[in-house]
Amino acid sequence: MRSDEFYMHRALEQARLALDHGEVPVGAVVVDPAGEVIGTGYNCPVAGHDPTAHAEVQALRSAASGLANYRLDDCTLFVTLEPCLMCAGAIIHARIRRVVYATAEPKGGMVESRANLFAQPWFNHRVEIAGSVLAAPARRLLQQFFRERRQRDSSPASGVSDEAS
Repeated sequence: MRSDEFYMHRALEQARLALDHGEVPVGAVVVDPAGEVIGTGYNCPVAGHDPTAHAEVQALRSAASGLANYRLDDCTLFVTLEPCLMCAGAIIHARIRRVVYATAEPKGGMVESRANLFAQPWFNHRVEIAGSVLAAPARRLLQQFFRERRQRDSSPASGVSDEAS
């Protein structure tokens, strides 16, 4: 089995695809117990007009489709940003064994930052958590995206002034 960093680099590749498509750069991969990447995904809710098209959901769908089973027992999800409430729920339903994330999401992270949804006693499935794996490159991608978006939105050509923000 390869290292967490190896698989997080694969998730970062997916995040760069999101960035290339003008989406918030979050990427994810699902790895089976043998160490094979069986699902990939990147954020695409804007292009797909789909509020559920987060990287984690895309990767879970990809893996489940490949296995022809929605249960991803003993698989690990690597994602570049701490999962939100929706994604945490999908992870629980898919029976993912372990989640490894790169950078925390202080506003809406439901794995450790705002709450630990996985630790709630009413769920019959527990998910292991590992955070801060390659946090710096994941954070840089996010900062680059939002910096460029702020610059674009405040440029004279955009019709939006800094005072309107």
